[in-house]
Amino acid sequence: MDNKLRPKFTLKQKIFAHIEIWRPYTVIWCGLVSLSGSCISYGNFPPLRIAFLVTIIPILGWISGLYLIDIIDRKLDIIQKPHRPIPSGRIKKTEALIVGGFLVTIGFLLTIYLNYKNIFFVFIVALLVFSYAKFTKSRGLLGNINRGLVTVVAYFFGVFSVDLSINNIPLYIWTLSLIFLIHDVNSNMVGAIRDIEGDKKGGYVTLPVKFGVKKVGYISFLMTVLLYFILFYIVITYNFLANEFFILLFIDILILSSFYIYFVKSLKKFSRKKALNYHKFLVIERIILASAFIFGIANISIALVVLIMTLIITGYSQYILRDRYEFKELQ
Repeated sequence: MDNKLRPKFTLKQKIFAHIEIWRPYTVIWCGLVSLSGSCISYGNFPPLRIAFLVTIIPILGWISGLYLIDIIDRKLDIIQKPHRPIPSGRIKKTEALIVGGFLVTIGFLLTIYLNYKNIFFVFIVALLVFSYAKFTKSRGLLGNINRGLVTVVAYFFGVFSVDLSINNIPLYIWTLSLIFLIHDVNSNMVGAIRDIEGDKKGGYVTLPVKFGVKKVGYISFLMTVLLYFILFYIVITYNFLANEFFILLFIDILILSSFYIYFVKSLKKFSRKKALNYHKFLVIERIILASAFIFGIANISIALVVLIMTLIITGYSQYILRDRYEFKELQ
């Protein structure tokens, strides 16, 4: 295209486009999971230096991963979401690579201030993010599991920030990783419902494409039941969490119950916007779930500050950015 015919974008539009790619309504989750792992491993809220690093490093790493995902998905996005930052031209491919590379470099350099085990996890998550973006995202359950493993690594990034010997890590810390794995496999699967039409056209064989919306809802419900069965078994058997944990967990169950009620009712008149609402429920719910562990271990005041801050960032950014990122008419 002739340079004279290319649209010109203001600095404000460019900055906003980058924030859209960051998806702050999703990336806070991986940082909060890492912080939860650190709290569980430390047995209390960790020193502020560690708390900051284990929260911000996974966020920086996942944002850089989102740049990579959007670069790889740009041809698919042209089919259904041409308004997104890269297909629309608001962000060039080279620009996305530079910014993503810069953020992952900063994250890596910050990891040096933790310990060598954390550096190992940085390389593991980099491989997982690349494999998800390049190979598994379009391959149904394999992609969902890949995405779940990214969150599991974020959890262990926090766990090993305390520099415990592997032999001294209690069994419940290892088994809790299943909670985050199952949750993100489920969340990633539900999130793909809104992209059924575009995925079909692009040749992506996600579970919603393969089985349909209704069956995916059944699978999601069964996964949630399994998650809570394992979670209650762990926390009751090992008794390592204060009662505040169960208060947050009750709120989490209420949100999930509301989600499944909404899901069933929405099937009568399904739409892509309603499908997006499915994932909106889970985006808020998982903040409560991760925060529950912090409430069960750390000082209640600190835990409350973390919960409020993460809910505000997640909720407000989802309110102002989520629909805009998904639907062209809101641009």
